[in-house]
Amino acid sequence: MKKTILTAFAVFAMAGAAFAGEVEGVVTSYDPTTRMIVLESGEAFRLADGVELDGLQPGGKVVVTFNDGTTDATSVAVME
Repeated sequence: MKKTILTAFAVFAMAGAAFAGEVEGVVTSYDPTTRMIVLESGEAFRLADGVELDGLQPGGKVVVTFNDGTTDATSVAVME
């Protein structure tokens, strides 16, 4: 039983990781009204509900975690 639960947990953990992407970049703009971040690479992401930004400035480095196949940012980490 224990082995089955551990196997199921491992499968779900890997499946969740397979559906997330991550990109590092420099912010060129952020529009708080539309909640859109644009990076120097031209990639644009919309902040998902509940994602808050503290200390985001144009020119700042960020790591954006997003759902694959979408531009919904599930997490934005400001790098220092």
